[in-house]
Amino acid sequence: MDRLLNAMTVLSMVLIALVLISVRRAHIRVEFSVSWLAAALVLLILSRSHTVLQWLAHLLGIADAPLALVMIVFCVFLVVFYRFSVIISDLKDANIALTQRLAIVEYELHSLDERR
Repeated sequence: MDRLLNAMTVLSMVLIALVLISVRRAHIRVEFSVSWLAAALVLLILSRSHTVLQWLAHLLGIADAPLALVMIVFCVFLVVFYRFSVIISDLKDANIALTQRLAIVEYELHSLDERR
């Protein structure tokens, strides 16, 4: 049990460090890093707080607390991935709209050149 919790603690610290380094180097935008930092913080808190983890395991009806941690972490990361899927979908729609506007402007420019 302690090995898994210690591994989760190390994993969360590595994730926090990677996100902060990526923000500093401008590989990831700050507004997107918040989701990753929150997920890593939840992982860190749950892996270090045995009483909260035991309570959540009891609440979920799971006998093994580390298994409850893995399940909760999986759910938290699913929420993060869903959030990014929504963002990517919005960006794709915006990209399509921008491409259509550009095509209209190019058509109008071409029409103006033909009139001259």
